Amino acid sequence: MRETSSRLLSLLALMQSRPEWPGSELAERLGVSTRTIRNDIDRLRELGYPVDATRGAAGHYRLGVGAKLPPLLLDDEEAVAVAVGLKTGAGVSGMAESSARALAKLEQVLPHRLRRQVNAIGSTMSKGPDNTDSNVEDPEIAPEVLSAIAAAIRDEHYLRFGYLVPDGEADPLPILVEPYRLVSWVRYWYLVGRDEQGQWRTYRVDWIDLRMPTGRRYRPQPLPGEDYTTFVLRTVASTGWKVHARITVLASAEEVLSRIHAAVGIVESIDESTCVLVTGADSLEVVAVYIGMLGLDFRVTGPPKLIEHLRLIGQRYANAIVSGSD
Repeated sequence: MRETSSRLLSLLALMQSRPEWPGSELAERLGVSTRTIRNDIDRLRELGYPVDATRGAAGHYRLGVGAKLPPLLLDDEEAVAVAVGLKTGAGVSGMAESSARALAKLEQVLPHRLRRQVNAIGSTMSKGPDNTDSNVEDPEIAPEVLSAIAAAIRDEHYLRFGYLVPDGEADPLPILVEPYRLVSWVRYWYLVGRDEQGQWRTYRVDWIDLRMPTGRRYRPQPLPGEDYTTFVLRTVASTGWKVHARITVLASAEEVLSRIHAAVGIVESIDESTCVLVTGADSLEVVAVYIGMLGLDFRVTGPPKLIEHLRLIGQRYANAIVSGSD
């Protein structure tokens, strides 16, 4: 009986590791006959775990959806990875508390040797602040907002929301879009969708104010090439920040591209010795840092607040040099 119970757990673990399993492969993995596998499948069904079977040359078993959750079986590396992830997870408001609850439940059932590993990592690890490259607090997204948007994408339902751009003009009417993909990038969440005019756009989720679900389906027309991440990288530089700027750089586009990270912005070539950097951030200070890190001569014509800020820090640096020479 003990051998059978152990084998059933091993069988259940295998079936959770991938969607479909031929009976012959399960038998080979467990070192038993295909008849024993059939009997074990029947025992799992008797215990309330639905197992779907497909007959024929391409026949296989699949763990189905049932009325109760089967035990989640993790190997050692998976258990430690989940526990460490729960200890360090962040980025969505409300997730810290739910992560702590899930971790407590997991630690209760971890074998002693794995609990020691997890505790060792937790007791010897320090986590720095998430926002280390900006003077702007990272936005937090409520889990229910992400869930609602994801459900609309899954069900192919129109999404209606207000879009509140900080320091921008508030649109009195809600936006109606076809939602296609959520993209997480540099601690921000973005929604890629098509508006009512059929234009593809990127929306910052922390600026979205969801309205009542529409329940209306749309006919999907995916983004050409379906590279939603690249689309976000390209559009955020000009539409996804509180501060936007077009910087004329006195160098070739190739030279600028070799010096910047994709997160900084996009580069438009003018001629062999001049290009435009389209960039942005949630503060003037961060934009100024991006420009300064180029190490190249540049010209700035706007926005006015950025010009004033560059003038201020330029004078500050000049004063620092004069003070240092006295």
